[in-house]
Amino acid sequence: MSKFSLYPVTLDGSDIQTKREEIREYFHNTYELFESVFDVLKSDDVFYKQSEITRHPMIFYFGHTATFFINKLINMKIIKDRINPEYESIFAVGVDEMAWDDLNDTHYKWPKVQDVREYRKKVQDLVDDLITTLPMTLPITDDSDMWIILMGIEHERIHIETSLVLHRQMPLEYVKEVDLFCPCQHWGDAPKNEMLSIEAEHIELGKTKEHNLYGWDNEYGKYEESVNEFKVSKFLVSNGEFMEFVKDGGYEKQEYWDEEGLKFLEISGAKHPSFWVLQDGIYKYRTLSKLIEMPQDWPVDVNALEAEAFCRFKGQKDGKTYMLPSEAEYRAIYNYSGLEDVPAFHESRANLNFYHFASSCPVNEFSFNGIYDVVGNVWQWSRTPIFGFKGFEVHPAYDDFSTPTFDDKHALILGSSWASSGNLIMKHSRYAFRKHFFQNAGFRYVISDSHVEKNLDIYESDELVSQYCEFQYGDENFGVENFAIACAKIAAKFTQNTKKALDLGCATGRATFELAKTFDEVEGIDFSVRFVQVGSKLKNEGYVAFHTYEEGELFTNKKVTIEKLGYENQKDKVSFWQGDACNLKPNFNSYDLVIATNLIDRLYNPRLFLDTVDERLNEDGVLILTSPYTWQESSTKKELWLGGYIDENGKEVKTLDTLKNILSNKFELLHVQDLEFVIKETKRKYQHTISEVSVWKKK
Repeated sequence: MSKFSLYPVTLDGSDIQTKREEIREYFHNTYELFESVFDVLKSDDVFYKQSEITRHPMIFYFGHTATFFINKLINMKIIKDRINPEYESIFAVGVDEMAWDDLNDTHYKWPKVQDVREYRKKVQDLVDDLITTLPMTLPITDDSDMWIILMGIEHERIHIETSLVLHRQMPLEYVKEVDLFCPCQHWGDAPKNEMLSIEAEHIELGKTKEHNLYGWDNEYGKYEESVNEFKVSKFLVSNGEFMEFVKDGGYEKQEYWDEEGLKFLEISGAKHPSFWVLQDGIYKYRTLSKLIEMPQDWPVDVNALEAEAFCRFKGQKDGKTYMLPSEAEYRAIYNYSGLEDVPAFHESRANLNFYHFASSCPVNEFSFNGIYDVVGNVWQWSRTPIFGFKGFEVHPAYDDFSTPTFDDKHALILGSSWASSGNLIMKHSRYAFRKHFFQNAGFRYVISDSHVEKNLDIYESDELVSQYCEFQYGDENFGVENFAIACAKIAAKFTQNTKKALDLGCATGRATFELAKTFDEVEGIDFSVRFVQVGSKLKNEGYVAFHTYEEGELFTNKKVTIEKLGYENQKDKVSFWQGDACNLKPNFNSYDLVIATNLIDRLYNPRLFLDTVDERLNEDGVLILTSPYTWQESSTKKELWLGGYIDENGKEVKTLDTLKNILSNKFELLHVQDLEFVIKETKRKYQHTISEVSVWKKK
């Protein structure tokens, strides 16, 4: 295992060349370990199988981490050219059971495994060259080009672990034993658990941008909480301790399960933990690639719903109230244990980073001041839904890493597992999953007088998204008509056929719903899930809630409902997807209308979109473009601007003239007009902008 046991690279240092070599070694180590994970699959045919119906086939994940590098490097304008646009589209977006996830297999034409291997090698060579040549200063900061390389590496470290979980869920006939991933070979009877006291403590969570280790956006900012004294279990819950719940019929007794838990039982039919196998009345245990005798003293692998049900069972039996620890309580446990953060903490002290095993091990093997497995062995479910700390800001390169999970449905997992490495084993790391998901995760329990209040309405706290919610769903200002409604009216006027429309750059989705008054089907696509989730929430949950800012940090909460907007009859006609307008998947086609509102001057390469948009339109299809033509290099490199500059001949180049040159062979220009809009920033500050609308009919 030591071949792959590398800690994350620190962001500081004194020698740039040394730091490049550290990053380069970390990158290749990660890349090769990820590929080794797929050696567990018995043949290339298995790459096209799903280990779980809510996930893509494994070929997706094999290609995904490589395309992540390219898509982020393109997005941040570090490179200009794609390696394989098709791969960088179909492998781009994973699934988390969000409304915009696309699991329709007919939308994907999966390539050959060997072709993906060759693609991965090309990406590896490109990234290796960038590590060697990119401009670099120390310390590396989150606005550095090298930060994007580190982001790609840490993203792949995440998928090393999640791919192992998916492989472990594969039927045994599809996987094989690999020498590199050897499970623990010893086990015994489960130790008797007991409760230890943790003193009251004022907890501060979050880190600053000056921290010397890479971090995801949700780690930054500040949160404070005074934690009262509480009791915590000495050990993680073992298979042996959980066995009592199973044998007592815990999966059949509804009183132990909440509404979400009962739904999980109904859908899954679970009678015991997922990685237990009942054979001839005896429970066996599924490791990565084989069945073994039940290791009673290893931690049980369960989802959060099963963990919560066990706590209710144990509470009823003992006459006490057990629960999962909160994020703040876990930090108090961490502080009590005397743990140091990496790299000061050595991996040999816990079952993590593949240092000891490629599996769990006994829960009484690694002690931290008397509490076992504070880190390592398996992740520990918490009762805290993930949220953004005060001062949270999305990173522009990966703006959908965290915000889609701030929905009160994703519970934090704490502490790391045997397969965790890189950012996953850092003190400040924060990862969250839906409660019914399986990871290398188990739990410990606490007795605490603190409770997590469940929010009835989740208000959008992202300032930019809130501003767009106000723009699209808020009040009209200064007598200017709502822009989304006005655009939909223009579309209705000029479109002959009304079967299917595409709202490209849909933002928070108002125009998508408005277009559904005219069209039978409307798809809304935006590059950012931060925006897509708003329209999706209106469709599926019936409301949008957001902050409208008044002055400084003061804001007013607003909530609009689908009934108030009058869209009850439209919601089944709309769908929302994440996508790149410059590299859309091929299944987005056959439209009678494509409307791109205030989009082309925000694309990294607008011609890529314009040169092929006709292929997505039906005969007599209409293309509508709106834009204020505010070209800026932060969005589009200057050499790719369509207007707003003086050419080499000293001639002014206007965007509409360039649009005519690009589109005239395939489209007839029907109409041009100005259309104004107003965006509220605060109570006393508004943007008043005039967009030019051009309407084009496919020849």
